[in-house]
Amino acid sequence: MPELPEVETVVRGLRPVLVGRRFARVTLHREGLRKPFPAGLGQRLTGATVTGVGRRAKFGLIATDRDDTLVFHLGMSGRMRLDPPDHGKHDHAVFALDDGHEVAFNDARRFGSLDLVPTAELAAYPPLAALGPEPLGPDLTPAYLKARLAGRTAPIKPLLLDQRLIAGLGNIYACEALYIAGIDPRRAAGTVSAAKLAKLVPAIHQTLNASIAAGGSTLRDHAQVDGTLGHYHKQFCVYGREGEACPDGRGRIERIVQAGRSTFFCPRRQR
Repeated sequence: MPELPEVETVVRGLRPVLVGRRFARVTLHREGLRKPFPAGLGQRLTGATVTGVGRRAKFGLIATDRDDTLVFHLGMSGRMRLDPPDHGKHDHAVFALDDGHEVAFNDARRFGSLDLVPTAELAAYPPLAALGPEPLGPDLTPAYLKARLAGRTAPIKPLLLDQRLIAGLGNIYACEALYIAGIDPRRAAGTVSAAKLAKLVPAIHQTLNASIAAGGSTLRDHAQVDGTLGHYHKQFCVYGREGEACPDGRGRIERIVQAGRSTFFCPRRQR
């Protein structure tokens, strides 16, 4: 599933193409994906001008001058394709712009979504309403984590995936950040020291920013809007590297399952 860096690379690729452009035509090739498209989506967007493109957690946000925001989620395999040479069977929505460019929402597994929300009501939109702070924003601090994790006996790693705690942090980057910070993913969250949490926040920043700079991680389907693949997966310290030597030479990387998700870590480095 595309995580925050992958969505951010898509948003950054769309921004210079869409902002200031008008939707000349919107063509929908099915009635919905993971859930039905909003009634009249094509008609409601046609003629609207894009005023901004942003992101909240793993959702992309395309604001228009009609005070509506198109909210998209890439699901498991979604991609935004800029000027595709042809429209394949998985191009479920095609947005034609007034300057001749086209953007196609392609989703082979159909777990993605498109929704149209009044911009003034975005904060109350159910998928966004309960989200925690952005991991790259100013509100994610060691003090915030210390307060939210106090007394928690659950392991730290699964809690980092709770979107109510941190918005948009996913499995890959939680594994990587815990490795960088030297924190055992099995440790009870409430017992992680303030000193370790002071390392965890910049570790989250480090791995997310590095992935964004590398175009994200292409493990299966992710690609930037121009079709370029991300290559941060080539820099993983632990994720997907079970049995390999730890990058700092202290031991070997192990894999366990926590809350149904694979966790990769080095038990000698991470305490």
